Amino acid sequence: MQSLLPVRRHVSLRAFNTFGIDAAADTYLHVTDLGMLEQARRDPVLSNMPRLVLGGGSNLLLTGDFPGLVLHMGLPGIAIVGRTAEAVQVRAAAGESWHALVQWTLAQGFGGLENLSLIPGSVGACPIQNIGAYGAEVGNLIDAVRYFDWNTGDIITLDRAGCAFGYRDSIFKHGLRNRAIILDVTFGLPLQWRPNLQYVELANELAHPASARVENPHPGALETPLVPQADQDRPSDEPDAAAISRAVIAIRSRKLPDPARIGNAGSFFKNPVVTGVQRDALVTDWPALVSFAQPDGSYKLAAGWLIDRCGWKGRSMGAAGVYEKQALVLINRGNASGVEILHLAQAIQADVQARFGVMLESEPVIV
Repeated sequence: MQSLLPVRRHVSLRAFNTFGIDAAADTYLHVTDLGMLEQARRDPVLSNMPRLVLGGGSNLLLTGDFPGLVLHMGLPGIAIVGRTAEAVQVRAAAGESWHALVQWTLAQGFGGLENLSLIPGSVGACPIQNIGAYGAEVGNLIDAVRYFDWNTGDIITLDRAGCAFGYRDSIFKHGLRNRAIILDVTFGLPLQWRPNLQYVELANELAHPASARVENPHPGALETPLVPQADQDRPSDEPDAAAISRAVIAIRSRKLPDPARIGNAGSFFKNPVVTGVQRDALVTDWPALVSFAQPDGSYKLAAGWLIDRCGWKGRSMGAAGVYEKQALVLINRGNASGVEILHLAQAIQADVQARFGVMLESEPVIV
């Protein structure tokens, strides 16, 4: 029996991934309501296909055509759903643009998400990766995630603890991988908002005009922490959330290429975490090593610094390259294939491993 869903065959995904990789989906469905997911799950043909859930395509590397069903999430809607003395609850559907949501909350006068401005992608992807930037992680502001369980057909809500958030990590990358399809996310935004200015670039952007900005002392790091923000407790001088958002947008616009012009997925590698012993050994050979102490005694290393010291910034392999302004960012210089970009990433990983004894982990989902 033929499906009544608006399924399309052999659809190019080039416009749906920020790397601009020209791969195709064997079967494609743009999902705009829950009923479409339920119907697809019941369909005897669609339900047995390999499955890829696609949002904004900003954390994805396609290494070839996808031989199955691509569910492109387009669920719409943003609404205020609750309020307490401490916070306002905002629920956003999975298909909404992440940056558009941030700007919507600011327009309503709610702070909390401003440090995460201009991160590409959709709302539905944000809890999977636990997106973070400039001292903020989205998991700290998520109250609940509602998802469709493809295995059972149930609709389930997880609270923050149930999401098991970690550094660029969550339960959706592990126990619920290939099972949970996120429908919407509820955020708890604090009414007693205070600015998060613990990163040097952000503090500089707010304090100095562009012509007199203090240079980043650690150019290999995408974000460089400042010492504790307790000394910044001067409410009369504090910027508002909208000003912080504008500063973040300015920084990201300078550092990262616009995917509409240069194909990329933002930071391709995670900052590796090493023990104190490992870090001390590295500092012996590399005194300028950029590292950030973590609460548990470990150290996070600036992956961009490691890559830069291996001489990769600005280099290319075929049409795949490393961005001239930020070594963490791999780019499509024209018509690179996903395989070309993957081979470049693997060459970088091998060089960093050989020189520093550290294995870099990629951030994007590689399909």
